Amino acid sequence: MKYITEKVDHTLLKAVATWEDIKKICDEAKELQVASICIPPAYVKQASDYLKNEIPVCTVIGFPLGYNTTKVKIEEAKDAIQNGAKEIDMVINIGDAKAGLFDKIEDEIREIKNAVGDNILKVIIETCYLTDDEKIALCKSVSNAKADFIKTSTGFGTNGATLEDIKLMRENVSKDVGIKAAGGVKTIDDAESFIKEGATRLGTSSICKILKNQQVTEY
Repeated sequence: MKYITEKVDHTLLKAVATWEDIKKICDEAKELQVASICIPPAYVKQASDYLKNEIPVCTVIGFPLGYNTTKVKIEEAKDAIQNGAKEIDMVINIGDAKAGLFDKIEDEIREIKNAVGDNILKVIIETCYLTDDEKIALCKSVSNAKADFIKTSTGFGTNGATLEDIKLMRENVSKDVGIKAAGGVKTIDDAESFIKEGATRLGTSSICKILKNQQVTEY
């Protein structure tokens, strides 16, 4: 079980999420000792105070479309860190990617990474909207900007993570950049497959519920 749970960002980003819902995943996260909880910015302070550093709090920036200006994303990230977040999942401007403005995207990632400092920055590229060439270019942008992770999806797009995308990322990001599969990681088999292909984090709302009721055999 541990080889899965230690990679899970236990996620709740539904529009109707209440503090009671967030508190529940905090408790599940503590029980299973996951990598982090990933929650809306509005709940970061409450969750951080509740967890008392037992589990890192992750939140989303420029979510889910990435259209916020860089200045706004930086202020969002700073505010989240001040409220106790240890990990930031930012969304790139996907329109910039479709326009081939990869230097602009790289500069934005670098600025946000500078703003969050030693805290973890994950970059969501929303693979469902991209060609393979665009994905490869973004792997280079993320690597050059020294982000900590590249992440497949918001979970709000037309599709989530695929094994093919994880393989492509592993082949094209620098070796010190982690890979987060998100959207579509719903079963233990999914989790195992993504990990085997190279995912080092899993963004999921399903796995913890399954793991609480199922014994997983270690490799």
